[in-house]
Amino acid sequence: MKPKKKASVGRGVGRSAAAMAERERLFIEAYIANGGDGAKAARAAGYASSGAKARAQTLLKRPNVVKSLAERRAKLARKFELTSEAVIAELSKIVHADPRRLFGDDNKMLPMQDWPDDMAAVVASVETDELFEGNGKDRKFIGYTKKVRFWDKNSAIEKAMKHLGLYEKDNRQKASALAEVLADLDGKDTGLPGRD
Repeated sequence: MKPKKKASVGRGVGRSAAAMAERERLFIEAYIANGGDGAKAARAAGYASSGAKARAQTLLKRPNVVKSLAERRAKLARKFELTSEAVIAELSKIVHADPRRLFGDDNKMLPMQDWPDDMAAVVASVETDELFEGNGKDRKFIGYTKKVRFWDKNSAIEKAMKHLGLYEKDNRQKASALAEVLADLDGKDTGLPGRD
């Protein structure tokens, strides 16, 4: 009697429908987590590095992957309340931020736990340095220097203007003003070559 051959351990792994579905799921999670880098997501899902970009392009064309990706994004948006209203509300906080609200009547910075919620939301970072005077045994703590950095207000205003369509309106106004100037020039002898 012949001894039975042992099945190759790696043979067929990743080729079953369940394995493919799991790889697609891993790809979708990695794609969302890394901000939409398909090749990186494909590698994270276990596809070969050499063909990761092509594999990602193929996966992103599959109707079931496109549908699952959209459903996963929607689920995450609901879970973390990433609605248009919530995003615009956060943007509005930056646009309307007034740093004076971080200080008390004595002109000293309020402790962080006392910051108004809308102002705490616009702070990008806080840096605190301890200040000392003297050296060695005579070294004495004299206070702090605190630096508060806010999220970029100009960028927030620009994003708000885009959301409100103000650039489109401005561009239409410029285009109509240019059209008026060209119409005026059409009827006048400017000494410039014509547009015939």
